[in-house]
Amino acid sequence: MKTGKSRVAVGTLVVSLLGALCEADSVELRIGIIDLYGLRRVSQGQVRDALTFKEGDTIVMGVDTRPEFLTASETRVSALPGVAGARINPVCCDQGRVIVYVGIQERDAATMRFRSAPTGQARLAADIVQSGEEFVNALILAVQRGDAGEDHSQGHAFTHDPATRAVQERFVMYARRDLPQLRLVLRSSADAAQRALAAQVLGYAADKKSVVDDLVQGMRDPSDEVRNNAMRALAVFADAAPGVSGSLPRVPAEPFIDFLHSPVWSDRNKASFALLALSATRDPKLFATLRKKALAPLVEMARWRSAGHAFAAFTILGRMAGYSDATVHDLFDRGNREAVIEAAIARH
Repeated sequence: MKTGKSRVAVGTLVVSLLGALCEADSVELRIGIIDLYGLRRVSQGQVRDALTFKEGDTIVMGVDTRPEFLTASETRVSALPGVAGARINPVCCDQGRVIVYVGIQERDAATMRFRSAPTGQARLAADIVQSGEEFVNALILAVQRGDAGEDHSQGHAFTHDPATRAVQERFVMYARRDLPQLRLVLRSSADAAQRALAAQVLGYAADKKSVVDDLVQGMRDPSDEVRNNAMRALAVFADAAPGVSGSLPRVPAEPFIDFLHSPVWSDRNKASFALLALSATRDPKLFATLRKKALAPLVEMARWRSAGHAFAAFTILGRMAGYSDATVHDLFDRGNREAVIEAAIARH
């Protein structure tokens, strides 16, 4: 992987493989990495001691129910002095082993607030729902083959894998045909899975500018999956090259900055993906805001041991420190992360 875009594309898709591995009733997986985030006053040692698992353990993951060891560990960590809550997210994979992210919400930290869950009856057309299932199945197979690269040049994601791309091409048609219903479902449906799929398909609308507000609103959904899909669509908008018209939707950076403090791993992952694209212009105002509001979580994420997941935050810090992207990528590949991180901190 030679470009920042390809590195991040893989990093944002490999989470789907964990679901694939668990499609059987259960599967045993070995933990390769446990990384923590959200810590300011509580020590890493306290959190690791409270977990019911450690690196090297074999864990059993199922597809229908959340494993008890995750819930038990969240309860134990949440009971630590100074901790308001914890979210534990297993993610696939690093050298064939599971990464477990432990997100901490300390008692004095700002709390993410989301809108109330909607209660409406709006639903998507049956062919959209069927295509959503086909997309997941095709993507899983593509990720397993290592063929998860994407093209964002048209303002939406087209995966290199032909089977996955064929479904995404249908999304373009659905977005044209059912745009009002997609918006209604995202805004009002009581079914979180339908809201998530609506957010995904809205990313394929021909007029990207017209759906930015819908997707920004989707970022405040109480469902992790809905927020994930809304943020991912906006991030791809931001990452796209100008089209024939030379115009692109303005994707606001501000909503993503708050999510760098979220205890939910997918919130941080997608926010860093979006801010990686938005920081490419090296806007001094954006850098000033990031230094003021999000330097600590960016540093924390840039130190994650999974290279694919650390890369976005690390690159943002490198830009804030004044390095060229080429230099940032070279230092990252050589494992010299601290030089960039310290340079970014020194500019604070």
